[in-house]
Amino acid sequence: MNKQPSPGKGNLNVIDSKFPKVSIAIPVYNREKYLGIAVRSVLDQTFTDLELIIVDDGSTDGSLAIAEQFALEDDRVRVLSNPINKGAAHALKKGFDAARGEYIGQVDSDDILEARAIELTAAVLDDDKDCGLVYTNYLDIDENGRKMRPGKRCVIPYSKDRLLIDFMTFHFRLIRQLIYLKAGGFNTEFNNIEDYELCLRLSEVTNIKKIDNYLYQYRFHHRSTKVTMNDMDRVELCRKAITQALKRRGMNTTHKLSISINPTFAIETLI
Repeated sequence: MNKQPSPGKGNLNVIDSKFPKVSIAIPVYNREKYLGIAVRSVLDQTFTDLELIIVDDGSTDGSLAIAEQFALEDDRVRVLSNPINKGAAHALKKGFDAARGEYIGQVDSDDILEARAIELTAAVLDDDKDCGLVYTNYLDIDENGRKMRPGKRCVIPYSKDRLLIDFMTFHFRLIRQLIYLKAGGFNTEFNNIEDYELCLRLSEVTNIKKIDNYLYQYRFHHRSTKVTMNDMDRVELCRKAITQALKRRGMNTTHKLSISINPTFAIETLI
């Protein structure tokens, strides 16, 4: 597939056959250990009409070199980069803004996409024009790639209202680009919960469906966002996102968000 210039947002109402059907963005910051695995899981999809946009967010390890090598070997790969680390929300926005596909999605740089993930999710969007986002079940894996358990969010049934308190529309998601733009795209003010905040807005402008297949592997390790981000920072960002959603939905006069913080205690040895 020869590379083509971006069609521009003004042309998205017409699907251009010269461009890939699906665009996947991988934001990366210092993930040289896992990036190649994530990239290969996208390139080895059964669905091949795709482009992969790797956005290096100021990495200081070998991540950018790995990305550039993949771009040399496969012309479906495009590499963008930030000179300094700006955060996942900025990297994802940059990747999605550059996307040329009718459908767009993301894969984290330390995770794994199952081989039929794009094939099955794209088929849902093809069959149901009223659906703007489709998501799947996922498995938790450890730092060595061993499968541990089904993701805890998989058992939560989707509803627009339930999304206000439970982020069940977790990995993997494929989104119509027109709907992504209609919702306003990623908001960089919500860095590190940018996908949840986006899903709240998407739920207000489109129908959302779930595939029960386990099509994504979410890696837990000592440098994952879940571990490294300050919990209170995350709580405050979620509070802001939910409060804004209540106001957009006209629920702020009849509903109020309450937050319960449950501390966890542990005893550690001093020696």
